[in-house]
Order: sequence, then C-alpha cells, then structure tokens
Amino acid sequence: MTKYLTTYATVLTLSLCAASAGAQSTPSQDRQDNTRINQRDRNPGEATADQQKANPADRDLTSKIRKAIVDDKTLSTYAHNVKVISQNGTVTLKGPVRSDSEMKAILAKAQDMAGADKVVNEMSVQPENVSK
Repeated sequence: MTKYLTTYATVLTLSLCAASAGAQSTPSQDRQDNTRINQRDRNPGEATADQQKANPADRDLTSKIRKAIVDDKTLSTYAHNVKVISQNGTVTLKGPVRSDSEMKAILAKAQDMAGADKVVNEMSVQPENVSK
C-alpha cells in the first residue's frame, strides 16, 4: 500500500509540474495580451462588459451578434474576441482586430442586427506584425 501511495504521489507531482510549466506564457501568448489596449475601459463613461444590460432584448441582441462573429471563420482570434456590449438597443463594439476588412465585417454584422444608427464602433486595427 505504501509503495502504491508513493507512486501515486510521484505521478501527481509530475502532472502538476507539467501543468504549471504549460501554463507559463510563451512569446506568442504575450503578443495576444491586449491589456494596454483595454486601459481605456477604466475611464468613466466607457461602455464595459459589466454594463451589459440584463433585459431580454439586449441579451438576445448581444448573443446574436456574438454568434455571427464567432461563426465567421475568416476572422482572426482577435476579431472573435471583440467585446459586444448592448445597452438599451445600442451596441458598442470594442477591442483590437487585425485589419480594416475585419472591422468592416464585424461592423456590418452588428449593423444588420441592431441598425446602422445603433452601433458604436470603438474597435482598433492592430496588425499582427506590429509589436507593443
């Protein structure tokens, strides 16, 4: 029994070490960190995800736009992660995308669902080859 517990403890320790080593960031992961870009969200009056309205109409609108964005496999991971915030029928789109064409595609999806005059574009283009 003692030998079994020792073997189990060794395997568990090795698994935990491997998991923590895998959790460390790599250079490519660091480039995907958009914390500096999101500094503007700390400004008073900025629409943030925690201000998303809980009423059914706004939740449904956000859900439909988010689904349309994620379902578009031509968009980059950055574009798939754009923040969609609906407040009383007005949609705010925030976050970095890789190109003007991605921005236009996301904007068109949101405008189709919310109306052209109901979408606020706060996305920014951050090409892949540009470092911070």
